[in-house]
Amino acid sequence: MATQMKAPPSTKKEIVDVPFNYRSLVEKHSPGGRYIDAQSDVDSPWVPFGDTAAIKHLSFDVRRNLFSNILWVKGPGVVGTHLHRGTITMVVLEGSVRYLEYDWTATPGGLILEVPGESHTLVTEHPDGVKLFGWMEGPIEFYDENAQFIETVDVWWMMNHYEEYCREHGIAINQKLYL
Repeated sequence: MATQMKAPPSTKKEIVDVPFNYRSLVEKHSPGGRYIDAQSDVDSPWVPFGDTAAIKHLSFDVRRNLFSNILWVKGPGVVGTHLHRGTITMVVLEGSVRYLEYDWTATPGGLILEVPGESHTLVTEHPDGVKLFGWMEGPIEFYDENAQFIETVDVWWMMNHYEEYCREHGIAINQKLYL
């Protein structure tokens, strides 16, 4: 019989000084934990992504080519065919979405997992579109309707997308987004 994990034993609402041999190294080299307000534009604005979508950038990790954001397709629409070179994990926040290549539709609270080497065409038919929170690792290659390569989107592309928009609109670049 498997051992069942029990709830944490502490009920005190206080900081516990947990022993850790490398705490000084963590304090010296780690960017530390942080909170990013995704509900408002305080920490990150909505940046246009084509004519009918926008991205709220939440984090950039250049060491792992990892980035996090919320993709908002503002009404029924398509995000073009793309090939993943890394793992993608997304949660539907609002609306619904599907891929032409699959027979399912993802709805709020649903988890979408994508693996390297697969190509997808993201579609939303929901009247309000869809908002997707995602952690994306590695490059994403976009292709046109003739399977001709258009562009590679990776952590560097996403950083540039965010920073150019901020510069053009007089918005301070938020260093909390960089891990």
